[in-house]
Amino acid sequence: MLLLGKTDMPYLTEGMNIYEKRLKRYISFQIEVIPAVKKQKSLSEDELKIKEGGLIMKKIVSSDFVILLDEKGREYSSVQFAEFIERHLALSGKDLVFVVGGPYGFSKDIYNRANLKISLSQLTFSHQMVRLIFMEQLYRAFTIMKGEPYHHN
Repeated sequence: MLLLGKTDMPYLTEGMNIYEKRLKRYISFQIEVIPAVKKQKSLSEDELKIKEGGLIMKKIVSSDFVILLDEKGREYSSVQFAEFIERHLALSGKDLVFVVGGPYGFSKDIYNRANLKISLSQLTFSHQMVRLIFMEQLYRAFTIMKGEPYHHN
């Protein structure tokens, strides 16, 4: 999972650490934090997205299956998301790379590189909170795949 900028709020970091530990029971999972662009206030939204996009592109390899967490992406139920992850792991052979961008979204280059965009909800969450919410959903997906009692229909 690629994150643009560090997670500022300790309660989010604590929650992320819990789910990272849980996820590692199922898969090889790592979080890579891309440092925030310096002097952001002097840049327009587009300039900032372009600079952030360049940093993201440096972390992605051609064989990665890149999934952007984006408010305009496809929505899944938890079960549908688990089925997607399971299919991908069984058939693709490519690493899944989930990307959480900055507050303004992604540059055109990143949208063009992405294999998929997913949305967690029609509601808007801060890019900081999305990190924890997504990690919980990823963990939930693996418990669904394993038939464990975490998720209730």
